[in-house]
Amino acid sequence: MPTSPPEDPYLRRLVAAQLTRRRLLAGAGGLSLAGLLAACGTGGSGGTSPSGGAQAVEDLSESEKIVNWANWTLYLDYDDTTQKYPTLEAFTAASGIDVNYSEDIDSNTGYFGKVQAQLASGKDIGQDIITVTDWMADRMIRLGFTQELNHANIPNAKNILANLQDVGFDPGRKHSLTWQSGFAGIAWNKEAVPGGLKTVADLWKPELKGRVEVLDEMRDTMGLLMMENGVNIEENWGTDEFENALDVLRKQIASGQIRQVKGNSYKEDLISGDALAVIAWSGDITQLNFEEGDKWEFAIPEAGGTLWSDNMLVPVASPHKTNAEKLMDYYYDPVNAATVAAYVNYICPVEGAREAMEAIDPELVDNPLIFPTEEYLANVQVVRSLSADEDTEFSSLFQKAIGV
Repeated sequence: MPTSPPEDPYLRRLVAAQLTRRRLLAGAGGLSLAGLLAACGTGGSGGTSPSGGAQAVEDLSESEKIVNWANWTLYLDYDDTTQKYPTLEAFTAASGIDVNYSEDIDSNTGYFGKVQAQLASGKDIGQDIITVTDWMADRMIRLGFTQELNHANIPNAKNILANLQDVGFDPGRKHSLTWQSGFAGIAWNKEAVPGGLKTVADLWKPELKGRVEVLDEMRDTMGLLMMENGVNIEENWGTDEFENALDVLRKQIASGQIRQVKGNSYKEDLISGDALAVIAWSGDITQLNFEEGDKWEFAIPEAGGTLWSDNMLVPVASPHKTNAEKLMDYYYDPVNAATVAAYVNYICPVEGAREAMEAIDPELVDNPLIFPTEEYLANVQVVRSLSADEDTEFSSLFQKAIGV
């Protein structure tokens, strides 16, 4: 980590976020989700169980030339004509390793709920790479649900942006590598909402009743609601500020203003027209416009948006860790990283990708959703890290409010 703030505003913003996480981890222990977690462990080479017992995992990468990867939807370059992922095809051609790619992750908590029992038992969940957000990566690493990476198989890891090299939840990046970063903001159907939206409060307009959806990712939805109330979500807010924002959410759900609280599947409702305005993730809207005909607009609300990162991890009992590491290495090549960024339109974590973008699509070099501008970064915040007790309290309140 640099000892002084970097000049790039994007780096300054993420440095601040990671320092916040480091301060929490130094003094608070770990994170937990009500009803799900019981014990903490430390991930190590080959993985550990939550009770600390070593798990012997045989790496079959040499004999089984496959890697299984679970990711979020619309999160990798895709060719509608061939119905294939061009960069994955190129990886297989170059390495001889077949990739079984699945869009299995709709939300962090939802996916964790599906695999937690198997991971806790040290069993193979059928995936060699999973992609989860910082706070969930923190939880899974601390529970011993991941294997330590062999960086000798990932030489391109040196290209990770300087501020991401030594994050608080994974010092030295022993267990994780950033996949993409992005923003949460508001989005709307341009034809149905011709005047557009400027604030989160605009989602509560009477003409949008029953056609609004918000994310089931607590830190994004509640982060935006608290910012709308004037809260600096990077600082020392607490139960009162959270409850005030939650009152707004409860009211809008009870009145029928909010149609549903969803994960990535909110995109399907935008396409069908069931939802006209949403709390959304930045790159999703760009991709929907490309695929469905430029029907939607994304914006950071006037009160601010949230900034987050997703990370690639190898689950504790994955039998193809070396193959997974080779795939990670492939995507940390700046040209390959830029190719993905040109499609997904999320913030690219790879040094040199902006220069590579010049040859791939020069128009995207100045796209603030991929390479954020000072203007964009001045109006986004990272939700501060939560202590174990806070995470349990706030997660429970949020889940109850959305009916889970």
